Amino acid sequence: MTHFMCRQCGVQFAASDKEPSACPICEDERQYVRWAGQAWTTMAELGRDHKVVMKDEDGVLAIGVEPSFAIGQRALLIETPGGNVLWDCVSLVTDEAVAALKAKGGLKAIAISHPHFHSAIVEWSGAFGSIPIYIHADNRQWVMRPDPAIVFWEGETKSILPDVTLIRCGGHFEGSAVCHWARHGKPSRLMVGDTLQVVQDRKHVSFMYRYPNIWPLKAHKVKRIAAAVAPYDFDTIHGAFWGYRILADGKAVVARSVERYLKAIAD
Repeated sequence: MTHFMCRQCGVQFAASDKEPSACPICEDERQYVRWAGQAWTTMAELGRDHKVVMKDEDGVLAIGVEPSFAIGQRALLIETPGGNVLWDCVSLVTDEAVAALKAKGGLKAIAISHPHFHSAIVEWSGAFGSIPIYIHADNRQWVMRPDPAIVFWEGETKSILPDVTLIRCGGHFEGSAVCHWARHGKPSRLMVGDTLQVVQDRKHVSFMYRYPNIWPLKAHKVKRIAAAVAPYDFDTIHGAFWGYRILADGKAVVARSVERYLKAIAD
């Protein structure tokens, strides 16, 4: 029995004796199947020519896979006095990466923004003692490898540590979430995945229902995202990919970006 992994989205599946017939995440209209057709790999195979890399991004440890694999996102380490949280995830776990994170105090939980980044969440959880994996209940159907460590949280917010709060925004997926990191005496941070997509100029965020297939998000859903994060103060915004972050004045950036987006899609 093997935990096969989709090469296009990097999500690991429940153990089976043969490759799954399809990847529901990639067949969904928000993603796509490779032009060459559905393809599979395993973590062992991936580890032969890929490695986990860690880089500092504005005081936050970013964790990715190189060469780039699947969607190419990187995870972020949220370090707090109450414990550390891995925000989003990647498809490869190595002994070296686990040791590096344990040297920083280990992990107390994993939290995921949306299904495209489910990757190898169960493997990462197991490497730290089956720590809880927080996924919004509205994204339950997209979990391809069920596990007792997965906690399906409900409602609009979920405090998982004293300084770490998950916020359901919807938009890209119904259960799409962001993570607010309160830092006492320092500016707070907002980890957004691609629920709010940090764009190339690093001065704005934008919104999309289908990123690869370029289908914009409806106005009422953008307003819902804006309302969900409005109660929180934050300065830096960390997106889903290497270097994609807003360096300052993040709350005002979101407000300006929402206004700009709504004007752009208006009649």
